[in-house]
Amino acid sequence: MKITICAVGRLRKGPERELIDDYLKRFEKSGRAFGLGPASVVEVEDKKGLGQGAEAELLARAIPDGAVIVTLDERGSLISSPDFAKKLEGWRDGARDVCFVIGGADGIDPSLRERAEFSISFGKMVWPHMLARVMLSEQIYRAGQIIAGTPYHRV
Repeated sequence: MKITICAVGRLRKGPERELIDDYLKRFEKSGRAFGLGPASVVEVEDKKGLGQGAEAELLARAIPDGAVIVTLDERGSLISSPDFAKKLEGWRDGARDVCFVIGGADGIDPSLRERAEFSISFGKMVWPHMLARVMLSEQIYRAGQIIAGTPYHRV
């Protein structure tokens, strides 16, 4: 099962990029045996500053055909890491790729939110989209470790 993170904005070199790359590489190495991975990040950018609608169009074009769409949104479900791992297992067992969508500063356009099969919130606080990418990448890796039964995740 391929995992794609589609996000608005370009992430420059730096600690956030290094963390994302590290978690996704670790996920790919350990996840292969369990039918998970590869994982990649696709960045889109509304260079003309046309707003949410334009970002939604760019994101929609970047979503792989047939992928389960999961938005990161403050209105989404608060779920535990083990429940997130169960969600990934379910999508994997249904032989479907997954695309996580992270919007720009104004969030995700309602038209794209409506297409999502699931929506996740990282809490009531709003996080910068660059940090949301890091947090999502770590949770993807953590889910892979939970599925593999390693001691990485401790309760």
